[in-house]
Amino acid sequence: MDVKLNTIRLVRVLSLAGEILNNAVSFAVFCVLDFVDFILCFVYKVVDFWIESQWKPCYCSSAKQRIIEGDNILVSEECESKIVCLTSTNLQVEDISDTLYSRPSIVAQLSKFIINDLNKTKKTTVTSTFTIDSTIVEVLRRNVVPRWSDCDCKICNSWTSSRKDTLFVKAEGPKDKAREDVLFIHGFISSSVFWTETLFPNFSTTVKSTYRLLAVDILGFGRSPKPTDSLYTLREHVEMIEKSVLEAFQVKSFHIVAHSLGCILALAIAAKHPGSIKSLTLLAPPYFPVPKGEPATQYIMRRIAPRRVWPVMAFGASVACWYEHISRTICLVVCKNHRLWEFITKFITRNR
Repeated sequence: MDVKLNTIRLVRVLSLAGEILNNAVSFAVFCVLDFVDFILCFVYKVVDFWIESQWKPCYCSSAKQRIIEGDNILVSEECESKIVCLTSTNLQVEDISDTLYSRPSIVAQLSKFIINDLNKTKKTTVTSTFTIDSTIVEVLRRNVVPRWSDCDCKICNSWTSSRKDTLFVKAEGPKDKAREDVLFIHGFISSSVFWTETLFPNFSTTVKSTYRLLAVDILGFGRSPKPTDSLYTLREHVEMIEKSVLEAFQVKSFHIVAHSLGCILALAIAAKHPGSIKSLTLLAPPYFPVPKGEPATQYIMRRIAPRRVWPVMAFGASVACWYEHISRTICLVVCKNHRLWEFITKFITRNR
């Protein structure tokens, strides 16, 4: 009995010591990362200006500052001035999640405090969504070119050679005789291949002759457009799916099968088209109960990316969510050179 109690006490002590060590190491590591990301912010501004003769405001700045310094125009509607953001898919100012700009770090908060103190007299007004003629949008899309830090391969930029501003959709099944439509929406860091190379080949002949299967690459993924100046808001995703699937394929009523991030989009579509949804299948939906009184977005951000070095998944998520410029560096090394990494992987695994 004494041995069992001593073991329990030892486990508790070791667990507490491990937690204290993890917190201490995490604090030190993320303080360093805060500083590195702060430095990289200026490094990329200099490099961007040197190569492209301009730099775009990053999310280290405030939302208002980004709108003013970005590619914008000022218009009037009913004697009221509005600032309109130019993007390759729309001209508008979006409602922005507070987690996009509110990712506090010691260095960033200190610099913002100094800047805000110097700019107290500066006033800016940001208004709600405002859309302009689609003809202007089309003209802008023709001038979309990848940035120097983006991959310039044919596959990654195939969408820029097409004048289509719709998502890529893989459709299988009868076109005219299908009894029902099924929309498949993939999750984060994925594409329609998630469905077309796993589920589609295993469907029976009866299913393929009865249902029209529609697997979509959501905005920014797979073979769909990847506008660098888009904020990839929920509204943008839903509208692109409506335009590329529901309207293009004349879908009136349908089933939805969604995974991970796709579950959020599926719920948004279902809420917008409640009379058209026949069934809703959600696989691994991201669900986080938020305590009463807590700011939801910030609470979930801390849950997903807790700024801890252990476990490894938490560390990876924290780096990806909290550090824009470190993430850009990782993408520069990995994503821009994906053809090299694919070659090395195929060579090592003998083309498996």
